[in-house]
Amino acid sequence: MTLFLEPTEVGGAGAVVGVPQTTDPVARTPWQMFRRRFFHHRLAVLGAVVVVLLAIACFTSQWWLPNSPTKQNILLGPTAPGGDHWFGTDQLGRDYFARVMQGGKISLKIGLAVALLSTIVGTAAGSVAAFFGGWVDALLMRLTDLFLIVPGIAILAIALKKFGGTDTVITLVLAGLFWMSIARVVRGQVLGIKEKEFVEAARAAGASNVRIITRHLLPNCIGPIMVNATLAVAGAIVTESTLSFLGFGVQPPKTSWGNMLADAKGSVEVNTHLLYFPGLFILLTVLCVNFIGDGLRDAFDPQARR
Repeated sequence: MTLFLEPTEVGGAGAVVGVPQTTDPVARTPWQMFRRRFFHHRLAVLGAVVVVLLAIACFTSQWWLPNSPTKQNILLGPTAPGGDHWFGTDQLGRDYFARVMQGGKISLKIGLAVALLSTIVGTAAGSVAAFFGGWVDALLMRLTDLFLIVPGIAILAIALKKFGGTDTVITLVLAGLFWMSIARVVRGQVLGIKEKEFVEAARAAGASNVRIITRHLLPNCIGPIMVNATLAVAGAIVTESTLSFLGFGVQPPKTSWGNMLADAKGSVEVNTHLLYFPGLFILLTVLCVNFIGDGLRDAFDPQARR
């Protein structure tokens, strides 16, 4: 309550007294409440800043890098970090900082694309299954269970061996194995929301099934969807790095952080910087993405007070 003092004359004596007046609290929109909660989560804000800066640095590296990531100097060989080469050089004398930036471009692109595709597919499957129920729900959930029990790394290795390790193939294969968890989460959320009064009111007003799902159900599930999307980014980066380390991922001349780890395993005892830098960037990216997921979870939670 805010007090405002207004001067009033009492009894003609010229005395001034304060008369308290109240003002109504300012109503906040859902976006303002989300933004306020998210920016109060310091680790989430820090993680978002780091990820954005890292993405900008990687995707614009071809314009500002002092050295080319593909220029070789075999006579130079692997060298320790120094002034001319901030992260040193690899076995072929290539600038390792430029290689890390180039590898980050591939890894981040795959992670973001996999998160986007898997979120779209999983959200559509989960919402349709929960809304219609019956045989539609049974069919989609049994299909989801079938994908869940498939050994992911083995299927990925076979698919990439057959179709090649291009960025597009890796993205599609990873998205095909990442949508199940999002589908199950969305299904559980929609099952709890579809019997609410506002959904019944929309149905009584003549809204179509597509409109009810897209305008009434999914907006109320945006919190879990966004959190799972951020987790999918981190999971896709780690999985792609694992595949590249095993030799089934990104193929030369392109490179990724996992591919760089695979190239460094033969000389890790002598040139430890070849292992530390790509591993550090993978760790930093996954950690920051998880911080963002925690911040989104708290920001979308209507029960959150801090």
